[in-house]
Formats: sequence, structure tokens, C-alpha cells
Amino acid sequence: MWCELTTGEKDETPCCAAEALRRIRRVDVGGVVVGLAMLDAVFEEVAALGLSAEDPLKKELLRRVKIYNYIPPQAEEAYAKTLLREYRKEV
Repeated sequence: MWCELTTGEKDETPCCAAEALRRIRRVDVGGVVVGLAMLDAVFEEVAALGLSAEDPLKKELLRRVKIYNYIPPQAEEAYAKTLLREYRKEV
């Protein structure tokens, strides 16, 4: 299910919380398995940016994942490392 924009184009942003919940992917963050919403979409968006250096990639992945998920400030570095690892496996 996609949202229909007024221009007639389709937006891949979920229309509601229930749709976002269907897009949860489980990842291991420091030995704890957590579910992250919209991770595949974030990976696609970041891949399109063409970033290759580790620090900019981690920052951008974390920034975009935080749009859809709560990430405790004290755990941001662990999440960033996990996101980079998963991104590199996927892309």
C-alpha cells in the first residue's frame, strides 16, 4: 500500500503507523536484537547518495533511521556501527 500524492505519483512513505510496522527489520545492536522500521527504504535512499566514506555513511544512515525509530542518545554509536554493517551487507 502506497500513499498517492496529489501529483499522481506514488510515495513510498507509509500511510499510517500500521503500514510502517509491516516494514520492520530485525538487527543485532550490541548483542540485543531490535526491530527497525523502514530500514530497507533508508538503505535505498542512502545508496542513491553515492557516499562511500565510513563516517558520512554512518551519520546519514543514523539520521534517516531516527526519522522512523527512537534511538537512545547513549546508544547512537552502537546503532551507527550496526547500520553501517547491515548497509554494507545489503548494498
